[in-house]
Amino acid sequence: MQDITVVDITPDNILKYGVCGYKSTKKEGYPEKVSWIKENYSKGLRIKSILTDKDGIQGMIEYIPGEYCWRPAEAAEYIFIHCLFVGFKNIYKGKGYAGLLIDICLKDAREQNKNGAAVVTRKGSFMVGNEIFLKKGFEIIDSAPPDFDLLVFKIKKNAQSPKFRDDLKKKVSKYDKGLTIIRADQCPYTKKNVNEIAATSKKLFGIKPIIIENKNYTEAQKSPCAFGSFCIIYNGEILSSHPISNTRFINIMNSILK
Repeated sequence: MQDITVVDITPDNILKYGVCGYKSTKKEGYPEKVSWIKENYSKGLRIKSILTDKDGIQGMIEYIPGEYCWRPAEAAEYIFIHCLFVGFKNIYKGKGYAGLLIDICLKDAREQNKNGAAVVTRKGSFMVGNEIFLKKGFEIIDSAPPDFDLLVFKIKKNAQSPKFRDDLKKKVSKYDKGLTIIRADQCPYTKKNVNEIAATSKKLFGIKPIIIENKNYTEAQKSPCAFGSFCIIYNGEILSSHPISNTRFINIMNSILK
C-alpha cells in the first residue's frame, strides 16, 4: 500500500474533503448530499474516505445502521453499507484499499454489538460488484431484479438474516401510467440526471414525468428498485434501476416508442 490516511468524513469537515468525488458546491447534487449527511449523521451514518498525499480523496465507504438504510431492505441490528468505491485514478485500484474500508466497517459493527454488516451489490454498472465482499467473508442471502444481490457478514451467527422487502414487482405495478422518476439525495449523481431527463422527456417525447423525491429512509425503503435512491419507471416497467445519462435515456425511450 502507498501512504494513505483514512479520514472520518463528518458534517464539520465535509466541505474540506468532499464526498463521492464532489468537492465544489457548484456541482449539482453536492449541496443536497451535504445536507443529507448532516440530517443522517445523528442516526449513525458514517463515511470513511481514503486520503492520499498526492491525489486527495481516492476512495470511500458509506454505511449506516440497517434500520435507517436507504435501500428496500430489512436489516435491523446490522450495519448497512450504501456505497464502496476506490480509485478515481486507476493507480489506486487493486491496492487493498477497498478491503481496508470494509474491515473498518466491520470493526465498527463489532464495537456497536451489531449482528453484522449487509450490502446491496449488482452485476451491472454503477454499483460495486459482490466479488470483494465474498472475499471478505460475506454471503449472498437474497436477490432482486435485474441483477442485485444482498450480502451479509454475520458476527452473531444465529442472528436473523437481512432480506429485501417483500414483492418489489408488486410495488412497481402502482406506477403503471406514464413516466415516473424516483430519486433521493443519498446519491448526489441523481440530481443532475433527473433534471436533464425530465427536460428531455417533455421536449422530445411530450411526456411530463412524475418526479418523486424520497425525503427519508422510510420512503427509500419502499422503493420498487433495489438501488433505493433512483428508479425510472414507464407504464409499470422499470427502465433503469440506477442513474443513467440523458443520452442513455433517449436511446431507451426511442427503442420503446419506435
